[in-house]
Amino acid sequence: MEIRDLDFEKGGGLIPVIVQDADSGEVLMLGYANREAVEKTSETGYAHYYSRSRKKLWKKGETSGNLQEIREIWVDCDEDTLLYRVKPYGPACHTGNRSCFFRRLD
Repeated sequence: MEIRDLDFEKGGGLIPVIVQDADSGEVLMLGYANREAVEKTSETGYAHYYSRSRKKLWKKGETSGNLQEIREIWVDCDEDTLLYRVKPYGPACHTGNRSCFFRRLD
């Protein structure tokens, strides 16, 4: 499987990226990536995303230092969602929590 095979069209140029701690299996966050973000991630070995609010590419941890080193990238069966298995350097969430999933819906 190669980047050119991914289906970016279904999501209007973006695909969801589930981020998981490669060692613990904990789900850390959900982000979005365009083709450029996936290419940068693959080239550098560090997670890059596309910010829907800022409408630009960003490297996770570029200002906070909370980088995500890529261990593996998996593709789902429809080729329109990625799973980044990472080694996190610091929290994934902008709130300072290790994971963005720290609240249960009651």
